Amino acid sequence: MNSSIQQFMDTCNSNPNLTNNTNTSINNITNFGGSSSGSSSSLASTAATTSRYENQKRRDWNTFGQYLKDHRPPLSLSRCSGAHVLEFLRYLDQFGKTKVHTSICPFYGHPNPPAPCPCPLRQAWGSLDALVGRLRAAFEENGGRPETNPFGARAVGLYLREVRDLQSKARGISYEKKRKRPPPQQQSMLPPSSNATHQGN
Repeated sequence: MNSSIQQFMDTCNSNPNLTNNTNTSINNITNFGGSSSGSSSSLASTAATTSRYENQKRRDWNTFGQYLKDHRPPLSLSRCSGAHVLEFLRYLDQFGKTKVHTSICPFYGHPNPPAPCPCPLRQAWGSLDALVGRLRAAFEENGGRPETNPFGARAVGLYLREVRDLQSKARGISYEKKRKRPPPQQQSMLPPSSNATHQGN
């Protein structure tokens, strides 16, 4: 195992403050996003966004390390595979806040249900997709090799696609990028008499 990865795992295993931090970190796991508050400087805005991203990535990385430690049996990062990443993503669903309707729910495919329903809460696809991206980067920044990156495993990509398609249908929300509509063409400002003349012809 790479020494920097080993140091990370040793830190997780020896730091008593991390013992009960898994749920606390998970509460912050989908909080990244949005634009920075009204700053007149785009440079300051970019710096704030970058800093927020790095902080979130570090929290996510610590959360995943704690998850591996709490796993039964405990897992080392060197033995972590795409299958373990899928277990982690499914584990996070219990902390989700996104209502995903079942196919028998009367609100299935309804983007704005008019009433509550007993359907389960899940992690939103967009949150999971962003989380995997951050953890994939963190893995390599901490000494992992790209070819052994479990967050880049094909199974993880397929799972994210399935979640996206399922939530898209269940919630009636399209996740495809919206294309910019062409500007509306200006109508001819012919006077009424001219229009009448053309219509008569």
